[in-house]
Amino acid sequence: MLKHRLLFGILMTVLFLAVVIFDGWLDGSLTATGTENKQGTIFCILVALLAIPAQLEMSKLAAAKNLRIFVPVAIVASILLATSRYVLQFAPQFIANRPELYVLCIMVFSLLALFVYQNRNYGTSGVLANCGINCLSILYLGLLSGFCVAIRVDFGLWELLMFVFVIKSADIGAYSIGTLFGKHKFSPKISPGKSWEGMAGAVAAAIIAAIGFAVSCDIMSVPAAIVFGFCFAFIGQLGDLAESMMKRDAEQKDSANKIPGFGGVLDIIDSLLVAAPFAYLFFMWCSR
Repeated sequence: MLKHRLLFGILMTVLFLAVVIFDGWLDGSLTATGTENKQGTIFCILVALLAIPAQLEMSKLAAAKNLRIFVPVAIVASILLATSRYVLQFAPQFIANRPELYVLCIMVFSLLALFVYQNRNYGTSGVLANCGINCLSILYLGLLSGFCVAIRVDFGLWELLMFVFVIKSADIGAYSIGTLFGKHKFSPKISPGKSWEGMAGAVAAAIIAAIGFAVSCDIMSVPAAIVFGFCFAFIGQLGDLAESMMKRDAEQKDSANKIPGFGGVLDIIDSLLVAAPFAYLFFMWCSR
């Protein structure tokens, strides 16, 4: 398992780097022309595409509890929320200056679409349960991933890479050290495999990655990078625990079995989703 996780982790890292670097080259983020183009087109497309299998995996988890995710509505709503910051680059000034209204409108129309879909397909049977799980799914995958796109658009290519690599370095550190040396359980009721030894590995790996990006890319000071690495090692693991709660409730080990050593798309992005809003706030604080 560890061998497969490391192998496919490296392959996905190389692929992600290629996509993001090409995205930066395409919109000029890697050159002085970066402010002349709309930022993050390829990355935005990647996030939108990932929303499709992620919603299908959420639907599978929900079905295990006899809940129905309205896949067409959930996918469209998630993509609209996830890409909202990118789309606002093309919006008229009066809309671009009020992004919160744009997001709220998407949420309102998504909610109405859920009621319409429920009525046409299931009537009044399971309204609270079905609409509730759909709202959770849309907010979890759409709203939270929207902050990843916002980091790319508002702060830049290197900040996005720093965020992703710090979180995933923490994941790798936690899994590797926890597998080899883990004895003291971190959260036995939710995720019995997590340990405090693994958490220490996550913190060490995250701080090293954060300092590396801070020094080489001049994103923030070294002390701030240490704080960033320490905090997001824990926040990333909390994101992983959030998905573990849903899987445990659905009595599923993984959200899917598509990626050897990892499981499904949700198992890969879970730590990033919960951490993204906090990372956005941290980068905002650093850029004051």
